[in-house]
Amino acid sequence: MDLILASTSPYRKALLARLQRPFRCLPPETDETPLAGESGEQLALRLAVDKARSVARAHPRSLVIGSDQVALLDDTLIGKPGNLDNARKQLSASSGRRVMFLTGLALCHAASGLELTHVEQFSVYFRELSAAAIESYLAREQPLDCAGSFKCEGLGIALFDHMDGADPTSLEGLPLIALTSLLGQAGYPVLA
Repeated sequence: MDLILASTSPYRKALLARLQRPFRCLPPETDETPLAGESGEQLALRLAVDKARSVARAHPRSLVIGSDQVALLDDTLIGKPGNLDNARKQLSASSGRRVMFLTGLALCHAASGLELTHVEQFSVYFRELSAAAIESYLAREQPLDCAGSFKCEGLGIALFDHMDGADPTSLEGLPLIALTSLLGQAGYPVLA
């Protein structure tokens, strides 16, 4: 069965490659605007499902993976900073606090009607960050395309006091432990 990752994210592509199964990446067509009254968990799941479905419609015989992540600081969504000033503000606001990440995951096979979903929760607890530490980090890693303004797979790990969650790959955008389980349920075992 053909496996497709409904994403253009290089981070998700690199994560899925760890499972050593052939796949291809196709861009989903999804409006990522949050809906009024939508919780973080609802948003992450809806976007993951929408991404998977948008690609599965065009490739009904393929098994399509959709994933999306939202970050919450005190129940307020924080997204990708896009520029250094926003990244500076996000890291300053996160200093000494917990940021919760919710990663939605969907697996769709349109021809059979199969649709499996999961939301992975993972929290990071930031150290107290000085302005100098934030500037040093931003200059060295430039995490402008990452929710929360850090890359945990790189130097961003130095920003944390500790982490809490079952699957650290969810922080990078694709929870591989949950995905492996969903693929097995869909008849596509990773270790076959």
